[in-house]
Amino acid sequence: MRYDLVIFDNDGVLVDSEPISNRLLAAYLTELGHPTSYEESLRDYMGAAMHRVHDVVKERTGQALPADFDDVFHARVFAAFERDLEPVAGAVGLLEKLAADGVPYCVASSGSHERIRVGHRKTGLDRWFDDGRVFSSQDVGRGKPAPDLFLYAAERMGVAPERCVVVEDSPLGVRAANAAGMDVYGFTAMTPAERLAGATQLFSDLGELADLLV
Repeated sequence: MRYDLVIFDNDGVLVDSEPISNRLLAAYLTELGHPTSYEESLRDYMGAAMHRVHDVVKERTGQALPADFDDVFHARVFAAFERDLEPVAGAVGLLEKLAADGVPYCVASSGSHERIRVGHRKTGLDRWFDDGRVFSSQDVGRGKPAPDLFLYAAERMGVAPERCVVVEDSPLGVRAANAAGMDVYGFTAMTPAERLAGATQLFSDLGELADLLV
């Protein structure tokens, strides 16, 4: 391995949650009087912590979202996860291989710890992620594109940033990895390659990733 730690984004990389959560986010914002399409939600919020949604809406409209916005949105998302969430194709095989080969890995997500855990339990990925391998933007305060989360994960895992590689599917995540001084592999299954242009390398199938990291 050319790296000492693989840091995974969660939503869209390990669990196929982006279509579910962005449809619900677009619908909820529209319901509140901020018309948003699914495509616009992907463009503006994919890979972001919830504070970005509040910030963007306030900046564009001058209006604050309701105080219970996060709670209502997460309740809708978790209910949908229980019905529909699946692991991303190739995620199980990849984690099995990394674990078998003794490659250190963790997850660093803009989502809350609760969201990560709900998704992992539903998809069965929780068997590969004990508490010491799970990091959330809740842990650092500033979400992506700030580098804080990735730097925190590296520090907690005891690996220098330049020895880490991040696996990301969002432009915000690529920017965060770049700012952290880490290589980043851009996953293009949902995101057009040109939007991940800052990545060290691009790939479209998680099944290819283990070989690319060698």
